[in-house]
Amino acid sequence: MEKSVKSVFSTKLNKFVKTLNSYVATRDGQWTIKGFIDIYRRIYTISSDTKIVSKLLEIHLFPRLLAFAEEIGYTLVPAEKQNYYPDISFISENEKHKFALDFKTTYRLPENPEFCNGFTLGSHGNYFTDRDNRKNIQFPYNEYTGHFCLGIIYTRASATSIDETKSYALAQLDSIPSVIRNFQFFAVEKWKIASDRRGSGNTANIGSINKIADILSGNGMFRLLGEKWFDDYWMNYGKITVQDDTGKTKKITNLYDFVTYRGGDTSLVIPRASRRKARLK
Repeated sequence: MEKSVKSVFSTKLNKFVKTLNSYVATRDGQWTIKGFIDIYRRIYTISSDTKIVSKLLEIHLFPRLLAFAEEIGYTLVPAEKQNYYPDISFISENEKHKFALDFKTTYRLPENPEFCNGFTLGSHGNYFTDRDNRKNIQFPYNEYTGHFCLGIIYTRASATSIDETKSYALAQLDSIPSVIRNFQFFAVEKWKIASDRRGSGNTANIGSINKIADILSGNGMFRLLGEKWFDDYWMNYGKITVQDDTGKTKKITNLYDFVTYRGGDTSLVIPRASRRKARLK
C-alpha cells in the first residue's frame, strides 16, 4: 500500500514539474524575474549568488505548489524554521501520509555543461539517524512516506552581462538581463540521486551526483542497491572503523568499502566507487 501511495504521488509530482518551465521562463528561456523594485519604481538587478537565486525561485514557485497541493487533495506545510527539513511537507487529507519536498537548485558548469555544481540532499545527522527525533525537522523522519527533491538546473549569465550596481526605470523592464536561464526541472526521490560523498566540507550533509543526465534519470550511486542501502550507509557514514592489509585503521567513507563490510553484492556498486576498492579484514 505504501509503495502504491508513493508511486501515485511521484507520478503527479512529475507531471506537475513539467508545467513549471513556462511559468518561470520566457519563450527564449530567460527567467521572468528581473530584479526587485522600490516605491519609486526603480528596478535593481538580482545578484547571481546561488543562495539568493535559490530563495527567489522558491518564492516564485510557492503559489504554484499551493495550487498543486490543493489539486491533489493534500495540505501544504512550509518549514516552521529556516534550518528545518524539509522545505515543504505534503499531508494527505486523512493525515496518514506525509511527503517531504526539498527545493534543490544548481547551475551547469560553464566548462562542461553536461555536469552541474551539485547540491546537498539534507543532513545525515540527528533526525536522519534517530528517526523519531524532532530536532531540525518539521515531522519525524519516520512519519514521511517518501522524501523527494524538486530540482532546478539552470545556466548562469556571464559575469560581464550583469551589472549589479545598475538600476532601471520600470519602462526598461524588458531590457533588463536575466541572471539565469535555460531551466531544467525534475522531481525525484532523494536517495536516487545521492552520492557516497558529503555535499559540503565537514558538515553532515549528503552529497548528490553531478552528471545532469544521471540526475534527470535518477541514476545515483544507490540506484542498483536500493533505498535501504542508502539509509544504512548514511546512518553509519564515518562511524565504522576497519583495518586494512597494512594494519592501519580507517573509517569507512565510500560505498564500495561499506558494501564489502556488510557482505553485500559489490557488483551493484557503480564504477566510480568500485575504483576505490579496499580489501577489508
